Formats: sequence, C-alpha cells, structure tokens
Amino acid sequence: MRTGKHGLMTAAVAVVCAVTVLAAPGTAFADPGPTPSSGADAAAPTPTATPGKDLEAVRKRLDGLYRAAASATDEYNAVEEKADQQSAEIVELAEKIVQGQEKLDGLKDRAGAAARSQYRTGGMPDEAKLLLSDDPEDFLDGTGRITQGQRATKGLLGEMTRTQQDLETYAADASAQFEKLEANRKARATAQKKIEKQIAAAEKLESELEQEEKERLARLEREAQARAQTAWLGSGILQDLDTGATERGRKAVEYATAQIGKPYQWGAEGPEAYDCSGLTSQAWVSAGQAIPRTSQQQWERLERVAIEDMRPGDLIIYFEDASHVGMYVGDGSVVHAPRPGRPVTMAGAGSMPILGVVRPDTVAAPSE
Repeated sequence: MRTGKHGLMTAAVAVVCAVTVLAAPGTAFADPGPTPSSGADAAAPTPTATPGKDLEAVRKRLDGLYRAAASATDEYNAVEEKADQQSAEIVELAEKIVQGQEKLDGLKDRAGAAARSQYRTGGMPDEAKLLLSDDPEDFLDGTGRITQGQRATKGLLGEMTRTQQDLETYAADASAQFEKLEANRKARATAQKKIEKQIAAAEKLESELEQEEKERLARLEREAQARAQTAWLGSGILQDLDTGATERGRKAVEYATAQIGKPYQWGAEGPEAYDCSGLTSQAWVSAGQAIPRTSQQQWERLERVAIEDMRPGDLIIYFEDASHVGMYVGDGSVVHAPRPGRPVTMAGAGSMPILGVVRPDTVAAPSE
C-alpha cells in the first residue's frame, strides 16, 4: 500500500523535475547536426559583397533575411508560450496525482480498519447478534445502524473506485502533455535554427561590405523608410486620426518609449533587450493589460480598428505575414524594436507596409 504511494509521489516529483528541464529558456540541447536545405533555402543563396555591387539589391536582400528571421522569431515565441502553458499543466497534474494517492491511501486505511473491526467480533454477523436481543427497541436501533454501516461501506468502496479512476486519468493526461511538450521542444529548436541561420546570413553579408558601402547602405535604408512615410502621410491619413488615448494607452506608450536605445534580441521581453512583440506586450503588461505574446497572435486575437481611428497605444501590424509590430505614439510615429543590430527606436508609422491596426484597450478614450 505504501509502496504505491511512494512510487506515484516519486513519479510526480520526476514530472516536475523533467518539466523544469524541458521548459527552461536557457536549456541547451545537443546539436542535431546539419539538415538538408529546403527548396526555398536552396533557391535563395546568400549573395556576397563584391566591388561595384548594387547596394539597393543588397538592402532588399538584407530586408528579406531579417524579415524571415522575424517570422521565425514569432514562431519560436508562440511555441515557447505553449510550452510554458503545458509545463504548468503538467506540474498541476503531478500535484493532483500526489493528492489523489494520499486520498486513496486514507480510504484504504479506513477500509482496513472496518475489516479489522469485523474480525474482532469473532465473525458473528451483527444481524445475528440483534436477533438474540431481548429488547425490540435495541433491535430496531441496531437495524438502523447496520443499514447505515452498509451504506457507508458501499460509499467508501465507490469513492475508492472513483479516486483510482481519477489517478489513472491524471497519469494519462500527464503522459499526453509530456508528448506535446517534447514536440514543442523540437519545434522550438527548429525555429531557433531558422532564426540563427537567417541572422548569420545577414551578418555575413553586412560584414563583407566596406565601411563606405555600409554608410551608403544605411543611407539607402533611411531613404526607403522616408519615401514610404512620406507617401503614407501624403494620403492625408493624419487629418482624420483620433489622437486621444486612454489612461492605459498613455502608460503603455510611456513604457515603450522609455525603452528607446535598448538592443533588439529575438525572443527577449526585457528589461534589458526586446524583440518587436516583446516590447509591445510588456508595454501593455506595464499598463495593467495582458495581451498575446507574438505579433501574429496580436493580429489574430486583438480587436481590429481602422487606421483612421487609431490612437496612441494601438499596435500597428506590418507585412502580410504579421511578422512585425510597433506601437503608435501619435503624430504619425511608432516606437518599435526593428531587428538585430538596431535598437528600440522611433520611426514613421508608414515606413513599412501596414497590414492593419489592433487595439489592446477597448475602453473609450476621453475625447470620444
């Protein structure tokens, strides 16, 4: 009886320890070695820097590499979030297993006590003893106690059966969650390899540029962003914008803008570094509003609003795959964490292709 309890408690402790190892953000796993290149990767070799090259083509190639890294980062963050949830569920199941086993042991102790009590009576049924009684009232009272005892025994056996079934269910659920957690660990490792591959290719391409070429490339980036922003402003968008913000929206903007200058790091949520959605999600957490972790989840789950109706604190989702996000701060600007090598900064809200706008805080602004 005690062996079963010890075994389940040991298993539950092992569950918690395993979850801690699998879910740890900094856990290192063995390098699975090189994997065959996909068709897309093979079809897009990394260009090398050569004298007289077209820097505009280099700029576009770098944009593509960093965008691919951003998309993989969103994938990594989503898997990480699922793994955290599954880890918490496994820990909860482990606790239920321990509690259930303790309950079952208590029920078994009670059943054993009842059996020992019957043994001490010499094996004579209580009904026979009552028939030998000279007092009819004692007989009726005894009959009532027998009925109650039978019901109690039946209830005890039923509770033992249900508890055993619960333990079996908890064990099966924990096993299923472990399988999901392991699958997510593999998906996380795959996403991490994608990120590192794209960033390494971009860094290699940039490292092969001469200093004068790097300066020209930076100028081309600024010019491209300025053209996009000018075209966006030229559409007259600011004329119809509602610039009022809620109290939470102001707090979120204050947090996000206070991070300007801090480095970009994929998968980071602060306080020392951020990726794009890490910045926006933490800004809203600081304002007392929890929102989804990734830019794609923010696009899917938050309320969408027309660009003409956006206000400070709203999130602008960029690119067709929703792989980037920035926070609108007013006057046609966003604060965002751009990419590796670029710190948190302000930029024109229209400097990148806008997919749409979402609103974490649905409370009406004072001006509304």
